[in-house]
Amino acid sequence: MILKVQNVTKEFGSPPAHVIRGVSLEVGSGEFLALTGKSGSGKSTLLYIISSLDRPTDGSISVDGKDFASMTEPELHRFRNRHMGFIFQFHYLLPEFTVLENVLMPAVKSGEVKQKRDRALMLLERFDLSERLSHRPGQLSGGQAQRVAIARALLMEPDFIFADEPTGSLDSANGKIVMDIFREISKGKTAVIYVTHDEDFAKLARRQIHLKDGIIVS
Repeated sequence: MILKVQNVTKEFGSPPAHVIRGVSLEVGSGEFLALTGKSGSGKSTLLYIISSLDRPTDGSISVDGKDFASMTEPELHRFRNRHMGFIFQFHYLLPEFTVLENVLMPAVKSGEVKQKRDRALMLLERFDLSERLSHRPGQLSGGQAQRVAIARALLMEPDFIFADEPTGSLDSANGKIVMDIFREISKGKTAVIYVTHDEDFAKLARRQIHLKDGIIVS
């Protein structure tokens, strides 16, 4: 799949403040892409727009020629659940559910829990969490919880993973584990697009897009 962003602008407030200014880019299968820039540069806003979690003021975002703006909300929800995975600085696991149940949440939405259970178990084994299946999020370390969140994001075998400061709440050792997982994921068809303020983690990407004042400068 090819994700295409064309001349995207984002404004907030009145009078309008321009946060993103005429950004265009393409992301293809298996890319490992970092969005970088100082605080306030627009990198997180851009991530939310290109992942369909926010709408641009102007411009378009499309995947394989299908514009997000042409989709109804139910169509967009189904598209996200099937083709996109999301990871944030904080894991947002549901505290009342077990590790396995949290990972299976995207399959609950699509009615595929039985079909995806083996994949959930495989992912948790891959991330060294097999002994934590029945644990609840409050019983996990920060690094373990973030790995559960990554497994959840990967359950539906998405074409795109969007991650906003995924290592921001982790120590350097756990941050490296997360980045190693991302690098491994992107060796397949899944593109990984992540926002980071950490220069060392940004350098691990195969491609960097640097923003300044809402404009791509490099």
